[in-house]
Amino acid sequence: MTQNVLGDASVLRVTEADVPHPGPTEILVEMHAAGVNPVDWKVRSGGGFLGTPPFTVGWELSGVVAATGTGVTRFAVGDEVFGMPRFPGEAAAYAEYVTGPARQFALKPLNLSHEQAGGLALAGLTAWQVLVETAGVLEGQRVLVPAAAGGVGHLAVQIAKARGAYVIGTASAPKHDFVRSLGADEVLDHQPGDLAGVKDIDVAVATIAGQIPELVATLGPEGALVALNGADEAAVIEAGGVFLLAEPDRAGLEHLTALVLDGRLTVHVDRVFPLDQVVRAHEYGELGHTTGKVVLTP
Repeated sequence: MTQNVLGDASVLRVTEADVPHPGPTEILVEMHAAGVNPVDWKVRSGGGFLGTPPFTVGWELSGVVAATGTGVTRFAVGDEVFGMPRFPGEAAAYAEYVTGPARQFALKPLNLSHEQAGGLALAGLTAWQVLVETAGVLEGQRVLVPAAAGGVGHLAVQIAKARGAYVIGTASAPKHDFVRSLGADEVLDHQPGDLAGVKDIDVAVATIAGQIPELVATLGPEGALVALNGADEAAVIEAGGVFLLAEPDRAGLEHLTALVLDGRLTVHVDRVFPLDQVVRAHEYGELGHTTGKVVLTP
């Protein structure tokens, strides 16, 4: 898949290309599933980190190692892996074959399908880096996760619970039971004003753009606010919070794997689209109503 101009989902085009060769310290992965994330359509429409097309979006995938480059010792041909290579540079994960640095992948958890693992790396590392590496969530702390049924949100709820936190999530009413099934202690509607009664939050995750003032009002005296949307960067810094852009990280992937193998983290797949229906996948994701992740398969 590629695009030659910026625009709506219709600019995405399926094309034929040669299978890439892994460079030194890289692996070639035969893609079995690739996650679809909001950053994908933001870059598709605005260029973002990749600038001017042509380019191929997509940054998380699961698949099988098809070849290894010089110096690779972590993996062998045939290993099942998942990862978030090259972010925020071009990873071109919307493809049947993807190359990337070997140390930006980890072995796929045996108890996840490729479709589930294909939606774990970017969203999971985002949640892990917010809650554990940035905010340092501790047992008993109060964590607020807006859009708790979404891609990052549903993983953040589970990771916070695994840390022993008291989790408050927001979601539309039909998704309340789903968010509770993830372990959330409270679930609220995420309409304007619905957080008015929420107080003494230790960590608030700004998963929804434009919500900074409302989230700041929920924080306790030592509360931390972490924003994930570039549109909120200035507002969150002015409010004393931090803006986070997830980074590829082998150690983080392995922490996620440990939680999955321990039964404390799973990935809910909302819809699976064939790669040649990538336009539909983006259109569906941009509606903003997904429960968990949207993924592509070859």
